Amino acid sequence: MLKHEVVGSGDPLVLVHGIGHRRQGWYPVLDRLSEQRTVVLFDLPGHGQSHDLVTNGRPITEVLHDELIGLLDQLGLDHPHIAGNSLGGRIALEAAADDLVASATALSPAGFWRGSADFAYTRALFASVVTAGRAAGPLVPTLARSTAGRAALVGWIHSHPSRVDSSLVIGDARNMVRSRPALRTIIRQATVFDRPIPEHIPVTVAWAEHDHVLPRYQAKRAAAQLPDAQHLMLSGVGHVPMPDDPSMVAEVLLQGSSQGMREEDVA
Repeated sequence: MLKHEVVGSGDPLVLVHGIGHRRQGWYPVLDRLSEQRTVVLFDLPGHGQSHDLVTNGRPITEVLHDELIGLLDQLGLDHPHIAGNSLGGRIALEAAADDLVASATALSPAGFWRGSADFAYTRALFASVVTAGRAAGPLVPTLARSTAGRAALVGWIHSHPSRVDSSLVIGDARNMVRSRPALRTIIRQATVFDRPIPEHIPVTVAWAEHDHVLPRYQAKRAAAQLPDAQHLMLSGVGHVPMPDDPSMVAEVLLQGSSQGMREEDVA
């Protein structure tokens, strides 16, 4: 069973975190969202408090698809809204392509690099971060208490690391090390996203202006691949934008999940 939380009331909105992250990454926007949505947060396999990622030789996209289906079935959710960041954004788009959701909102989604050479940069970045995280492990609690320390630890994914709660920084650093096996498996099988999405499913793709993980030029490829989606640029934020500007990110998620009501829901 995937570790999850359900908070709030209203139309269900499933939130999917990125690679090496965990469900707590959505906490900065949770209060704003839960006033209008039943928000589902969960840890991907191999991340946070969920079970290890086991593929048994199956493609990672198939494994993550089945894990998501299992969670939706367990919670009794039929075509909820979905939103995700990074890998979570890719999962949200895959769910839309599979016609599993009412709408999909993707924040800097994975899968829009130009080719293997382009993705090599991102792969090398994660490798260096994991290595640095293991080396800095004993120092993380001390570093997280200072502005400069938080910048050193999470400045690569946040434009305003001083706004990230120190307890989240500590938990994220530990989780990055814990998720290393899953990270290796997922990155090794990384592919571009090239699937069509049914026209009746509204899609929003919002890219972080200061994205150092999946650089903003990839937004152009996303716009070409998904011409019917709404494409936004999130100003002043990093790859994981939730703590950088909670109000702006929450508004994007609320607007994205206000679309796509199914006929049976309004009959």
